[in-house]
Amino acid sequence: MNATLAGTAVGAVLALTAVAFGLWAMLLVALFMVIGAVIGRSMDGRLDLRGVFDAFRGKRTSS
Repeated sequence: MNATLAGTAVGAVLALTAVAFGLWAMLLVALFMVIGAVIGRSMDGRLDLRGVFDAFRGKRTSS
């Protein structure tokens, strides 16, 4: 699945959620989609969560 197709699918899901349930439900679905993507990338080994948390806490290391 390429990025264009994935973006279109995400947009369609969010649009249908907004139409069916309203803005707050759409934002909640979007939040859960982001959380799922982060967990998926972490499990694939393409995202270092420790580095992300360190960046949020202000620790700046290059290692």
